[in-house]
Amino acid sequence: MKDLATTTSSAAPTALTSVILEVADVETARHFYRAFGVDAYITLRASEAASAGFRGFTLALTVSGPATVDGFVVAAVDAGATVLKPATKSLWGYGGVVRAPDGAIWKIATSAKKDTGPATRDIDEVVLLLGVEDVKATKQFYAGQGLTVAKSFGGKYAEFATGDGCPVKLALYKHRALAKDLGVPADGTGSHRIVIGSTGGTFTDPDGFVWEAAQS
Repeated sequence: MKDLATTTSSAAPTALTSVILEVADVETARHFYRAFGVDAYITLRASEAASAGFRGFTLALTVSGPATVDGFVVAAVDAGATVLKPATKSLWGYGGVVRAPDGAIWKIATSAKKDTGPATRDIDEVVLLLGVEDVKATKQFYAGQGLTVAKSFGGKYAEFATGDGCPVKLALYKHRALAKDLGVPADGTGSHRIVIGSTGGTFTDPDGFVWEAAQS
C-alpha cells in the first residue's frame, strides 16, 4: 500500500494561512504578544471554552543564538509569562520554554551553542508543533486534506510545506514526547484553544485540532 503522504493528490493544495489563539481577554493577550515580539505570527480570538492541562501544541521559535533566546525569554517573563524550562544548553543547542498568560506554550531555541554576534529580536522560523497520538495516521489524514509533506521521520515527526504568505510552519510530533520536551504533564481536557486557518475547507483532525477556511 502506498503511503498517502507521498501519493499525488488531485485535490487543490491546502496550506496553513494563520494560527488563531483563543484567549479569555484579547486586549491583555495582545499586550503580552507585542511585548514578547511574536504578535505578527498569530491572530487572537475571544473564547471562554473550558481547557485544562496540556493543550497539545506548542509554538516554537528558532533564533540565531543563545543571547537572542535569553532576550525572548526575558521579554516573555517581563510581560507575564511563566518559565516551564529555563534556557539551557543541550546536545542539540540552547533553548527554553515559557507559558503565556493565556496558557499557550512557547519554545525558544537555537542550534548554536555560542553567540557569534549580539542579541537581536529577529526570528528565523516559527513552527506550530501539534502533539498527536499517531504521527503516521495524522500525516496521512493531512495529506488527504491536500497538505504537502515536506519532511517525515517514520512515526516520530512530520513537517508540511509552508504556504505563500504564512510565516508559520506546521509539524507533527508524538503527544507524550512533546509534553515531555516542554516539561509539562501530558494530560489535558477540553478545548485546545487554537484554530488553524487554511486555504482549504473547515475540518477537524483526528486529535481534535480545528481547521477553518481563511476568510476571503
